[in-house]
Amino acid sequence: MHGKTKILTDHDLWGKCTLDVTLSMYLIVLPLVFLAAFIDAIGGGGGLISLPAYYLAGLPPHLAAGTNKMSACFGSFTATLTFLKKGKLLLLPSLCAVLGALPGAYIGTEIVKHLNPETVRLIMFILLPIVAVFMVLRRNKDYPVKSVTRKTLVLCLLIGLIVGFYDGFFGPGTGTFYILLFTRFCGMETVTASGSAKPANFASNVASLTSYLFGGHVLFALAIPAMVCSSVGGILGSRMAIKKGAKFIRYIMLVVVFLILVKLVIDWLWPNLLS
Repeated sequence: MHGKTKILTDHDLWGKCTLDVTLSMYLIVLPLVFLAAFIDAIGGGGGLISLPAYYLAGLPPHLAAGTNKMSACFGSFTATLTFLKKGKLLLLPSLCAVLGALPGAYIGTEIVKHLNPETVRLIMFILLPIVAVFMVLRRNKDYPVKSVTRKTLVLCLLIGLIVGFYDGFFGPGTGTFYILLFTRFCGMETVTASGSAKPANFASNVASLTSYLFGGHVLFALAIPAMVCSSVGGILGSRMAIKKGAKFIRYIMLVVVFLILVKLVIDWLWPNLLS
């Protein structure tokens, strides 16, 4: 094991050896997965932390993505339950967003297979600064939705379709964009928008995870403890969002947008530095 302490392998748990799991892998992944779920429950963007954590631990891309989706599912699930319990989730609009997110994520995943990744990065590099400016200039005052109309439900369905497509197409900051669109077009105040985003986020995570499971791209020996950390992070993050309110959520969202921009720049510069 080249100086690393072997803990167990996927063979120990599931009858097929995929990769040895070491103590150092747990020490890298588990704290970062907790932090990712905590931040994701507040303002989205947890994948910007959790997915690189799996890469840092030495997992190959397909295994990192699948294992990350499994832990992310549990973080978004516990966050959903917490917001629902606290009355900060509009159930019917959320379900409409779920109905849109499932086909949207599938279509986005299929299209991205045939599209140049550089085109995607260019689109996001143009859009994200606009989003950041909008978030900075937007007033902190929220106006809670007084009633859920048919128009609201249709808008939530369309938002689910669009953001679900983005999730399958590109991914980072999906929860952040749900919150932005719910507050802008559906009249939701920020905390409720954050809560109402969670079921759709959970649904697209499950859709992606199903594909990874069928492909055998989940490292269960690492995913199971990561699920626990993600679940706790989701609960604590959602409680923090409810306690601190709209202004705090917007600060987190702004940080997420900035981190996505940094990621895009690194993705663009790194191949050029190597060439």
